[in-house]
Amino acid sequence: MQYALVNSVRREAFPGGRGKCPICSSPTIAKCGPRVIHHWAHTNLKDCDPWWENETAWHREWKNRFSEECREIVYTAPDGEIHRADVVTPTGIVIEFQHSQMSDAERLSRESFYRNLVWVIDGRAFCNNFYILHSLPDPASKIVEDIAWFKASRRRSANEIGLFWRPSENPGHVKGSLVRLHSTREIESELNDAYIGHHQYQWVKPRQTWLDATCPVYIDLGDDLLARLETYNESGLHCIRLVAKEKFVHDAITETTATAIATRFYPLFPNESV
Repeated sequence: MQYALVNSVRREAFPGGRGKCPICSSPTIAKCGPRVIHHWAHTNLKDCDPWWENETAWHREWKNRFSEECREIVYTAPDGEIHRADVVTPTGIVIEFQHSQMSDAERLSRESFYRNLVWVIDGRAFCNNFYILHSLPDPASKIVEDIAWFKASRRRSANEIGLFWRPSENPGHVKGSLVRLHSTREIESELNDAYIGHHQYQWVKPRQTWLDATCPVYIDLGDDLLARLETYNESGLHCIRLVAKEKFVHDAITETTATAIATRFYPLFPNESV
C-alpha cells in the first residue's frame, strides 16, 4: 500500500513508521529498505484486500501521475464488499494497474465490482511478442466506406504495408473468392490525413483474458504511448489505438465514463495542433 492512516491522517510510508490499514484498521508497518518501493504492509503479512498484488516501481510511477487524493481509494459496494482501487478520478472513473497475470474469474469480479473501470496492463514482459503493424484510417472516415482490410501479419508483409480490397470493384463478392488486392501505399496521403492512432497488430501468445475484457484495456509497452485494444468497425477486425500517456491521464480526469477516454478526435500528443 502507498498509504496508511497515521493518527487518522493518510500518509505515505516513512522509515520506522507504523499506522493502520484504511480498509480493515489492522496495524501496518512501513517498509522502507534501500531496494524496495517504500510501502505499508500489514503486520500479519496478509493484505485484507484479496485483489492486492506486490507493488512495483511501475505501479507507483503510474499512480503518481494522478493527484494524491485520487490514489488508493477505498471503494465500498452497497452490499458491504470493500476493495482498494489503485486510482479513482474526480469524475468517478476507476483505473486498475495490473502487472501480474490474472485469471478470468478475478478480472470479471473486478469489472462487475467497479463497473466504470479502465485497465492499464504492464506489457513490458511480452512486448517482444506484440507487433504494431500498419496504420489504419479513422474508422468513421469516408475513406473506409470502400475498404475491406485483410488481417495483417508480421510474416506476410512489412509492418508499414497493409492490404485491402474494394467492395465496389467486387459486386456480389463471395467469401473466399478472388479479389483485386490494393496496398496502403496507394492511399498513403488519404490514410495519413485520416489517421488518429489506429493500427493492426499481432500479439503472439496473447493473454486471452485481456482480449475478453468487458472494460477498456490499455497496454503499456514501455514508451510514451499506450496501446488501447479495440475492434475497428462492424467488420470485427481487431486493432489497437495508440494513445499518448499524457493525454490518457488528461482524459481520465475530465471524462465521466471509462469508454469515453480517448474516443474523441485528438492528436497523439497534446502539444500537437489539431
